Amino acid sequence: MGLHFTEYDTRIAAYAWIVDDRDRVLLTWWNGEGRFEPGWSLPGGGIEFEESLREGLVREVHEETGYVVEVGDFIVDHFFTRRRPEQKPFRSQRAVFHATITGGELGTVEVGGSTDYAEWMPLDDVLAQPSRADIVDVALAAHRAGEASA
Repeated sequence: MGLHFTEYDTRIAAYAWIVDDRDRVLLTWWNGEGRFEPGWSLPGGGIEFEESLREGLVREVHEETGYVVEVGDFIVDHFFTRRRPEQKPFRSQRAVFHATITGGELGTVEVGGSTDYAEWMPLDDVLAQPSRADIVDVALAAHRAGEASA
């Protein structure tokens, strides 16, 4: 039998998979917040308590990239881990959405946040990046699976 929801901590997050017409994906440089190894990630992050996934994603993408997006279909991903023995297990529920840029311009608008900058990267170069969050690999695999079935 699994754990009851009161027996673990939860973080809900949403991320955007944005590919332009030149086969480049929009990535953000996550600074690790002083606790983790920095690396490339997708635009997005933690959803605030009052927000829907889509509302939070629009906010996060704008903060981290300067772009305004329209949120499309999604791929769900999650992971769970136990932290220190005295702490509850931790479940991260993450949703990766396809998104389309509808306005704004490239430039991180959040001050003092976890994202230092955003950059367009050719899809073929993504896997060559040694420091990247696993959420990037989840989205890339889903993207490639979608291309294969098209």
